[in-house]
Amino acid sequence: MCRWLTYSGRPIYLEKLLFEPVNSLIQQSLHARKARVATNGDGFGLGWYGERELPGTYHETLPAWNDRNLKSLSHQLQAPLFFAHVRASTGTATSRANCHPFTHGRWLFMHNGQIGGYDRIRRSLEALIPDDLYHHRQGTTDSELFFYLLFAHGLEQDPARALATTVRAVLAVMAQHGVTDAFRMTASLSDGKRTWAVRFATDPEPPSLYYGCETDGLIIVSEPLDMIADHWNRVPAGHLLTVEGPCQVALSKFEVA
Repeated sequence: MCRWLTYSGRPIYLEKLLFEPVNSLIQQSLHARKARVATNGDGFGLGWYGERELPGTYHETLPAWNDRNLKSLSHQLQAPLFFAHVRASTGTATSRANCHPFTHGRWLFMHNGQIGGYDRIRRSLEALIPDDLYHHRQGTTDSELFFYLLFAHGLEQDPARALATTVRAVLAVMAQHGVTDAFRMTASLSDGKRTWAVRFATDPEPPSLYYGCETDGLIIVSEPLDMIADHWNRVPAGHLLTVEGPCQVALSKFEVA
């Protein structure tokens, strides 16, 4: 499973969170502590919002710990809102097109987890992507597919509802095909102004997710960046975080039934 990080607050240099903490995201790419696999070396990606409406992105197939460009970029890039993701493939190829975060228009999306039985239901799920968006799909992951399904379920109007409705649609397809494997996910989504993050699974084993507020802003992470328990709040399974501003976060039930 992958590891990811979202930051929202005062502009900071990306290296402050990607490289400097004792359990930084780059450290997690080598030695994740709360994941099914310790190594997340199947590529990485960054997404950030600057002074323009559309986000910038950077993707690479090298392991995050082995890319000097990433360290240089992180030293120079400063942003008030950014995503970072280190990937552990669940079966699809290691390619730039399969690296998170995914972007369309002003939106950024990244994901950790897996749609149960994806190989069996991929064709049925792809048929649900709106025709005007299908040609934008570049990779083969269930994560990118889920992202484009959000647009079919009202992402532009109500992101929180779109997340729940899309999960319901995926679960319906799984049921139609007799898939009993679990659907597990943590995901983060942003339009550059607000951010949403969700933790959900159809079994008792959702991927880990935490959030914490520091002087500069709010951090949402797959696992804590340090060992100080007071710094981090565990997101309960089946819950949604809505970030309205620096350290302004609401926690609500994620209802899909």
